[in-house]
This record gives sequence, structure tokens and C-alpha cells, in this order.
Amino acid sequence: MLHPARLWKILKGGKIQCRLCSHYCVIEPNDHGICGVRQNVDGKLMTKTYDLVAALNIDPVEKKPLYHFRPGTNTFSLGTQGCNFGCTFCQNASLSQHPKSGRRITGQQASPETLVEAAIAHDCDSISYTYSEPTIFFELMQDTARVAHSKGLKNIMVSNGYQSPECIDELTGLIDAANIDLKSFNNDFYRDICNGQLKPVLENLKHMKKNGWWIEVTTLLIPGRNDTPDELKKLAGFIADELGEEVPWHISRFHPDYKMQDCPSTSMKSLNLARKTGTDAGLKYVYIGNVPGNENSSSFCPSCKEEIIKRFGFDMENVGLDHGKCKYCGCKISGVFD
Repeated sequence: MLHPARLWKILKGGKIQCRLCSHYCVIEPNDHGICGVRQNVDGKLMTKTYDLVAALNIDPVEKKPLYHFRPGTNTFSLGTQGCNFGCTFCQNASLSQHPKSGRRITGQQASPETLVEAAIAHDCDSISYTYSEPTIFFELMQDTARVAHSKGLKNIMVSNGYQSPECIDELTGLIDAANIDLKSFNNDFYRDICNGQLKPVLENLKHMKKNGWWIEVTTLLIPGRNDTPDELKKLAGFIADELGEEVPWHISRFHPDYKMQDCPSTSMKSLNLARKTGTDAGLKYVYIGNVPGNENSSSFCPSCKEEIIKRFGFDMENVGLDHGKCKYCGCKISGVFD
């Protein structure tokens, strides 16, 4: 069912401009934006995803991945079809790219109230807007987040970080934590592989941080695409210098998928070198993901280097964290733990 969209303006000749993300799509009558889910209907912008949830699960918050935001809790995770990017390596292409083909958008009908009720019934600590790109189901996210806060739940966004500044401001006070993909530090990568631009993502990360969001950053390391030492040094330096040394950086292993089936999986050597680049840049918490049993998914105190959270896949064990501090040396661990 079509639902009135938010964050747009009227242009001449029946055109409208969507102001939700950094594409700022100018949409002709009856046409859609790049995401495929927002349509100009009789001079008004409508969304097709407001009440159609296409993916729904209960996940450990570590799966987002968020390692420093209420670790050990469950999050009620949901997403709709659609995305404002077109990454050739997408791990959820059947969900994210479906609307761009012109096919009917599908999902299970659900209201913000029923989603929050379900989250509470399943003893979840938070609601995560994830799986596809939550920016494109902004209206559902915003309304659900308001209800969630009123019931004492936290809100998490897992995103490519391509919002408009207006969108971030609208969500400030509702979104408590976000994991943002910083896919590369090369604009050519964003343009040619993702159908986006680098600069808006960098500016949005700084904007979110300034607005008080808890931020963690993820980079999927793709062999031969975004893994040169120089690029990783610049990326890690940006996180340390512009966001803060306390911001966790998750370096994830690539597996061949979607239109990048011919690219090999990331080697452990490459992942370890990237992690060293992060720690050399001064980052206190650098993790390796998508590698089961890897010790660098655990958390260590940046002061005394003792293990404080042991992780096995997405399971965790508190072995040295006491009310947000290292129990061995008393160092305050960055994050939201209470």
C-alpha cells in the first residue's frame, strides 16, 4: 500500500525532489527514485515499503555488528526490500535490489505498534533497522523508533551512511546506535561499484558523531578492490582523527556473492594487516569479522591489554568488564554497557 513519504519538495513541471538521501533524486511523474521504492504519484512522493516487512529476526546485537553497545542483548531486527546503492558485492541482493527490477514489492504487513509489541514479547533490548538499507524505509523506521523509545527499547540502524543531513537530524534522538559501512576510502570504488559517492558518507559519519550517536564502523575488505595499504591507512586515519580513537572498526572478510563471484575470499594475511593498520593509527578497538574462531573478534582493554569480552561467533562471555570498566585495571571502556 502506498504511504505518504517524508523529506521531499515540489519542483516545476510535476517533478519532485526526494530529500531523504544524498542522491537527491529528481523524480518525474509516475517514476521512482534510485531506490525503486519511492514514487512520484500525482505530484506527491509516496513510499511503497511503509508496512511491508520483508525480513524479520531476533539477533544478538553482536551480529549487527555492534560490540560496544549493550553487548549480550538481543535485538529485534527488521528490514524491507530496496536500497539506494547498487553494490556489485551485495550480500543481500535478493532483498535490496529486488524493487529496481520493476517487480512487485512484497513483505509481511506490520505496523510500528505490532513490531514493538513483538520485540517486547521476545525479550529484546532494542530494535534494529537493517538487512537492506533502512534509509529507504525511513517512515517505518522513524515511527517504530518513536514507539520503541516510549516503551523503553533502544533503536539501532545498520546503514551505508548515505542519508541526507536532514534525515540524520530527523533521526537524532531516536537512533541510539549505528553501524555504518565505510566501504572504501576511494571515490572511484563508491562510484563504479556502489553507485554512490564517498564524501557524503564521510560527512554523515561526522554528523552522526556530533549529534551524539554511538557509532561503530564496518569495512568489508575485498581483495584487489579496497585493500591497498595506502587506502587502509587513510581510512583508519579518518576514523581516528575525525570520529575518535574510541570508535570500533570492524574489518569483515569478503565472500564471493552477487555480481562479484569471480573475486576470492579475503586472506587472513590481508585481514591481519588491515587490523594492524587500524591499531597503528591509534584505534583502540579493531575487530576482524566473518572468521569463526578468530581471536580478534574478542575485546581487549586498551590499557592493560587483558581480554574483557570473549566472543565465539556471535556469542559472548563477559570475562573482565565491570560496569563499563576493565576489572583488571579500572580503565573505562568506550561504549554503552548499562
